[in-house]
Amino acid sequence: RRGEMAKSAQLIDNEVVRAFATHAAIVLLKMMLMSLITAYFRITRKAFVNPEDTASFGKGESAKKFLRTDPDVERVRRGHLNDLENIVPFVGIGLLYALSGPDLSTALLHFRIFTGARILHTFAYLIPLPQPGRGLSWAVGYAVTFSMAYKVLKTAWFL
Repeated sequence: RRGEMAKSAQLIDNEVVRAFATHAAIVLLKMMLMSLITAYFRITRKAFVNPEDTASFGKGESAKKFLRTDPDVERVRRGHLNDLENIVPFVGIGLLYALSGPDLSTALLHFRIFTGARILHTFAYLIPLPQPGRGLSWAVGYAVTFSMAYKVLKTAWFL
């Protein structure tokens, strides 16, 4: 048991793992924020998908008018779904990458570019910014994840 604790402590002492943990926490918190933004838009636009969510606006038929879709709510939801499709793979592949022994400066470049791209993507979705801004920010983040996956496969090469 003591040996396991020592190994965990050694991982925390690893600068690349700490850098990864920092950037993973940032993008995961950003993704969680998207849930709150979705709730805000649902409440301010009075657009709900579950009947129980409309209870505070009336009963029966008067509440049914709030069971609807809203373009602003759907836009935020699409941004959140895009986060799920991109941040979850980054966290998994990024952890494997951090454990594969990359150079700190290269790892930081990967982590910083991905984090910046995802934050820019969120602003591009919510404002909305004209294309190709959103598309480019998505592509940059995706390319970073692929780059890390390539490095992991190249390092491990147990295919």
